[in-house]
Amino acid sequence: MQRRSFLKSAAAGSLAGPAVVRAQSLDGRLPEIKWRLASSFPKSLDTIFIAAETMAQRVAAATGNRFQIRVFPAGEIVPGPQVLDAVKDGTVEIGHSASYYYVGKDPTFAFDTAMPFGLNSRQQSAWIFNGGGLELMRELFRGYNIYNIPLGNTGVQMGGWYRNEIRTVDDLKGLKMRIGGFAGQVIARLGAVPQQIPGGDVYPALEKGTIDAAEWVGPYDDLKLGFNKVAKYYYYPGWWEGGPQLTAYVNLKQWNGLPKEYQTVLEDACMVGHIDMQTRYDAKNPKALKELVGSGTVLKPFPAEVMAACYKATLEIYDETAAKNPRFKKVYEAWRKFRDEQLQWFAVAENRYDNFMQATRTFGQKK
Repeated sequence: MQRRSFLKSAAAGSLAGPAVVRAQSLDGRLPEIKWRLASSFPKSLDTIFIAAETMAQRVAAATGNRFQIRVFPAGEIVPGPQVLDAVKDGTVEIGHSASYYYVGKDPTFAFDTAMPFGLNSRQQSAWIFNGGGLELMRELFRGYNIYNIPLGNTGVQMGGWYRNEIRTVDDLKGLKMRIGGFAGQVIARLGAVPQQIPGGDVYPALEKGTIDAAEWVGPYDDLKLGFNKVAKYYYYPGWWEGGPQLTAYVNLKQWNGLPKEYQTVLEDACMVGHIDMQTRYDAKNPKALKELVGSGTVLKPFPAEVMAACYKATLEIYDETAAKNPRFKKVYEAWRKFRDEQLQWFAVAENRYDNFMQATRTFGQKK
């Protein structure tokens, strides 16, 4: 009886197995998967927000709509600054954010976006994709249950909007400024008061005088947000964001559960969105800057004295942070070596070419 019972059970199992497999694979095809993506950005900031939508569209197109990702703006599922935790905890399968928002958890996150006086956008991509940066960042993100994929870069950003001129380092003392990431620590060392304010709240804070200055991205976004209506002086460059990268966060369990084909599609689609973001900014920023200047905005470079003081403070903070955070130290040492080599290389051909071309033109006019 026991033998007959065992044979019946075995026969039932052998018949049931293929049926389950067919149900899971939908007659041999890849499964249908639907994910939700929480963005840290509002829809109104279309050039940043659209990177995730571009990625989602490519994923759907490459899989015959079998793998769908629905993109939600900041605040619809979770507030923008909570995207990393939402992905880590499995509230959503995927997110899109700027990792330097999370330096309060670990300052090492800043390397995934931008470091003051760090890499420009091309150098950042080179470090991430071919300089060992991605492996270092994935080691960090694994501790947060996340698989990270680069998804966008704005290019070098502007230095922000100020109610009053910045002539010397003393003008930074007491300055209340909306500024993200590691740079807040730098300006605090010089007497400023950094403020962490989500993008949608920056304009009213600047308008009401709650803050004295604010940085966001660059001319295209800043014009849309109307910062020129509430602050007169527009400074450059954003020395804290030479090439800020945005990142897709994938819940590690969800990533590991994807078919290999879908993993490849998702990474390739992120690459398309990554490139698309900066090309959009590079195409839109020149016209927006001309419009801002034409409307009365005063465009000014940061004084050399201010830049030098910020650079000195930055190096001090890096050394102090590395001394007490082994993860930061490990990444910083590799990143700094790569940066120094890039500076040497770019000085040879890139900078000479760029400087010559700039010398042939003034703003908006041929010499």
